[in-house]
Amino acid sequence: MFSKYDVIVVGAGHAGCEAAAAAANLGSSVLLITMNMQTIAQMSCNPAMGGIAKGQIVREIDAMGGYSGIITDLSTIQFRMLNLSKGPAMWSPRAQNDRMLFAAKWREWLEKTPNVDFYQDMVKEIIIKNNKACGVITGLGHEIMAESVVVTSGTFLNGVIHIGEKQFGGGRVAEKAATGITEQLVALGFESDRLKTGTPPRVDGRSLDYSKMEEQKGDEHIVGFSYINIPKVKAENQRSCFITYTNQTVHDLLKTGFDRSPMYQGRIEGVGPRYCPSIEDKISRFADRDRHQLFVEPEGWDTVEIYVNGFSTSLPEEVQMAALRQVPGFEKCKIFRPGYAIEYDYFMPTQLTHALETKQISHLFFAGQINGTTGYEEAACQGLMAGINAHQKAKNLEPFILKRSEAYIGVLVDDLINKGTDEPYRMFTSRAEFRTLLRQDNADIRLTEKSYKIGLASEGRMKAVDIKKTEVSFVKDTLKNYSVEPNEINEYLTSIQSATITEKQKASKIILRPNVTLANLQDSLPTLKETLHEISDDSLLQSEIQIKYERYIEKEQQLVDKMSDLENMVIPTNFDYTKLSALSNEALQKMKKIQPSTLGQASRISGVNPSDIQILMVYMGR
Repeated sequence: MFSKYDVIVVGAGHAGCEAAAAAANLGSSVLLITMNMQTIAQMSCNPAMGGIAKGQIVREIDAMGGYSGIITDLSTIQFRMLNLSKGPAMWSPRAQNDRMLFAAKWREWLEKTPNVDFYQDMVKEIIIKNNKACGVITGLGHEIMAESVVVTSGTFLNGVIHIGEKQFGGGRVAEKAATGITEQLVALGFESDRLKTGTPPRVDGRSLDYSKMEEQKGDEHIVGFSYINIPKVKAENQRSCFITYTNQTVHDLLKTGFDRSPMYQGRIEGVGPRYCPSIEDKISRFADRDRHQLFVEPEGWDTVEIYVNGFSTSLPEEVQMAALRQVPGFEKCKIFRPGYAIEYDYFMPTQLTHALETKQISHLFFAGQINGTTGYEEAACQGLMAGINAHQKAKNLEPFILKRSEAYIGVLVDDLINKGTDEPYRMFTSRAEFRTLLRQDNADIRLTEKSYKIGLASEGRMKAVDIKKTEVSFVKDTLKNYSVEPNEINEYLTSIQSATITEKQKASKIILRPNVTLANLQDSLPTLKETLHEISDDSLLQSEIQIKYERYIEKEQQLVDKMSDLENMVIPTNFDYTKLSALSNEALQKMKKIQPSTLGQASRISGVNPSDIQILMVYMGR
């Protein structure tokens, strides 16, 4: 019934969709297996993409030819660039999306991607021969062979849903859990554990009083996520979100359900996400706060369903309803669906290589929540990398790996395999030591060429990057050579409360001033504006950032260059660390377990001290 595939992808969430698209666009024959063809790319929780650090990841996925940025732009109902009051390293795009349109567009784009086949079934076992993944066995008993297998099981592995004292199996509400894979891999010696996540109630927007809430509109200038030219939402058409707050009455009502809470009664063993806690967690951990912010977010263009962001809970339904009705604007609210918690299996990511291939079983790749992460964006970028490397493995090609200094994706993968995680891992800008280099505005300059060289990013994307680089070089040269007279600029400088000039200055020097923007500078200098009138807005912004932050960028690049010495010092495969009697016991155990490939990787393992690295360097020097 089935021919042999190059790559089988198990699961069609955000990780699975990106994995299938990447492997197929590289030329592999791909089978995407999902338990439900109607829930491909389902936004199981918040109908939004991006946000702090997450937005950078989506732009990186897009720069390499992944689909998440495109799908996000095609289904955006509101766009905002967060942190604009801070430096550009902190700017983070975020979109509110139409949940149903997002999933529909993903399926549409996958269906028009050559080399992708689909099959609806549950995968219960990986076919393994001689420590190599060779295919899968499905619930219907089909044995389907492949060169590589990517498992992106999300929250479905032995998933259990909790609502108050009720609990039942499921990977999402109304969808059954997946069984078999955990048991098989644990029997082979894999280390598995449980994690927990949750979701808030969905309510009927017609039953809310928005006049009691703060309106949150989208940006007037829509940047979007994709670097390619695709239609984006018009500023005037965006849907508003709203902000409201809990209060002490809400908190008191929630507390009445704590004795029936699955978390507080010990029925949930898995650890929940630290940075996206349930509402009951918030009122327990922050008992001194008398209110918490809630974001009231529409689920789409043509639905009244509302997502209550900030009210994730697994308390009994009647407690959820009573507490919600004490929130301003929610006095008459009707619930479409109660919030719930879900507990599921994951595998400690220290069992993976940088290619997201398992160390124990070759040709087997993990991506997404199976690796202990949380969030669509974190899952999608892992799927992209696993899909690329599953293809590379199937075709006997070198793995494709991004360094910490090259992408947030590199930071995420490196964190997971070196440090592991005992709670759902979420990306933040603070996790990246080189975030001035890893901005959302330059992801295409950083990554498109790398992706193009392996055959993923298209020729059109590569040409666009080359044009951008040429334009940026032209703008920077123009500003460095353009002399500004005092009488041309002083009126503008006075208007922004900046010191006037008394003699000629180069435009590039004036751009360095905090309140000066290139757009406003051009308005004051018609000749300059005429010179740059054909340059794209994207290239103008890139030029301004590179000039303003040149010294910071150079300093960070120098740090990268220094660290590259450690990254280039390769540790032999299966190195015997017991030879190094001076190593600390913890370092010995961690390095034996993780088997770092370079000294740089070894230095980032939790529990490994600088003295341990010095010992290893001395030995390797000999």
